[in-house]
Amino acid sequence: MLIRKDVLNLTIPIITEQTFVMSMGVINTIMASRLGKEAVSAIGMVDSINNIFIAFFSALAVGGTVVVAQYIGQGNVKYANESAKQAIYSGTLLSLIITTVMWIFRRYMITLLFGSAELSVINNANIYMTITLLTYPLISLQLIASGVLRGAGDTKTPMKITIIMNIINVILSYLLIYGLRINLLFLHMFFVGLGVRGAALGIASARIVGTVAIMLVLIRGSKIIKLTQMQRFKLNTILLKSIFNIGIPASIESLLFNGGKLITQIYIVDMGTISIAANYIAGSVAGLLNIPGSALSIAATTIVGQDMGKGNSDEAKDSMWYLTKLSTLCLTILGAFSFPLAKMLVSLYTQNNDIIILAATLLKWNAVWLPVWSLAFVLPAGLKGAGDAKYTMVTSIIGMWVFRITLGYILGIPLKMGVVGVWLGMFIDWLIRGILYYIRLQNGKWKEHTVIQKLSY
Repeated sequence: MLIRKDVLNLTIPIITEQTFVMSMGVINTIMASRLGKEAVSAIGMVDSINNIFIAFFSALAVGGTVVVAQYIGQGNVKYANESAKQAIYSGTLLSLIITTVMWIFRRYMITLLFGSAELSVINNANIYMTITLLTYPLISLQLIASGVLRGAGDTKTPMKITIIMNIINVILSYLLIYGLRINLLFLHMFFVGLGVRGAALGIASARIVGTVAIMLVLIRGSKIIKLTQMQRFKLNTILLKSIFNIGIPASIESLLFNGGKLITQIYIVDMGTISIAANYIAGSVAGLLNIPGSALSIAATTIVGQDMGKGNSDEAKDSMWYLTKLSTLCLTILGAFSFPLAKMLVSLYTQNNDIIILAATLLKWNAVWLPVWSLAFVLPAGLKGAGDAKYTMVTSIIGMWVFRITLGYILGIPLKMGVVGVWLGMFIDWLIRGILYYIRLQNGKWKEHTVIQKLSY
C-alpha cells in the first residue's frame, strides 16, 4: 500500500509524539513497579479515573480540531483563529469546574470504587489522586491547544512540546520516586525518595511546563494560528455551537465509554492485586503497540475535516477508508510481532512470575484481535472530522455497555475467566462497533452534517 504524502507529513510527527508519550508512560510504570505491586496497582487504579477525564478533555478538544480544520479547508483563517480562542476559554472553564468537584469527592470516590483493595493500595491511591487531579486544567489547555494546531495542519509543534514534557517527566519522576545521593569530593547531597508521591509530582511538573510552552506558541503565533487579545473575550455563540456540536457528543461518548472501562476495572479489583497489576501492565504495552493506530486516528480527524471544509465529501470518504486500511496493516504487523515476545515485554515491568504469566496471556489475546481495532477507532475519528459525532457517540455507548461491560462481566465473573474474560468482552466490542461504523461509511449518511457556515471574512 502506497502512503500518501499528505498523510505521511501529518502523521509522522504524531507517531513520534505518541511514541514518546507511550514510551515515557512505560518508563514511569516500570519505575513505579519497582516500588512493589501495591504501588503500581494504586497508580493503575487512579489512572483509570484520570484517564476518563483526560479522554474527556481530549474529546472536547476534537470540537476545536474539527472546526479549525474545516475553516482552514475553507480558507477562512480569521474564523479558525477565533474558533481556537473560543475552544480554549470554554474548555478551561469546564476543566476548572470538574477539578473542583473531583477535589471535594476524591477520597470518597476511591473508597467507593476500590474499597475492596488492600489498605496500602488505597493509601497510595489517595496520595496519587490528590496531586494528579490538580493538573486537570493544565491537561485540558494542552490538549485543546494541541488540537487546534493539528486542525491547522501543524503537528510538529505539539510533537516537540510533548517530547520535552515527557523527558522532564521521566527525569523528575525518577529523582522524586527514588531520591538522589551524591558523594563527590566535598559535595555530599542526599534527597529521600517520595515513592508514589514523587511519581505524581513528576508528571504534574511536566504538565506545567508543557502547558506554558504550548500557550506561548499560540500567543506568539504559529504559521496559521495565533491567539490575540487574550485579555478580551466575548462569547461567539455561532462558533461555540459549531465547536460543541462536535465536542459535546464526543465528550459524552468519551465519558460514558471510559466510565464503562472504569466499571470493568472494578471487576478486576475484586480479582486481586495480581490481576490489577497484570491488567495495568498489559494495557501499557498494548498502548505502546498501538501507537500507529492512535496517530492515524488523530490524523483522520484533521484530514477529513479539511476535506469537508473544501466541500469534497468523496475525498473525505476516500481518506477515511485509506487511513483505516493503513492502520489495519500496521497493527496486524505489530500484533504478529508482539505475540511471541509477550512474556519478554511484560518482564520489563515486573519480576513477579504470576503477573508475567497473566499479563503475557492478555497481550497474546490482544495480538490476535489488534487488526480489528482500526475499524472501531480510526474510522469513527474520521466520521467525527466530518461532523458525524452523534452517531459515533451512540454506537460507542451501545458497544461499551452491552458488550464490554455486560459480556465482560459474564465471561470474567460467572464463567470464571477472570481478567481474560473482561478483555474478550472488549475485543468483541471492537468488532461490533467496527461493523456498524463501516456500514455508516458506506451508506453516506455522515455526509448530511454541516459543521461550519460559509461565513464572510
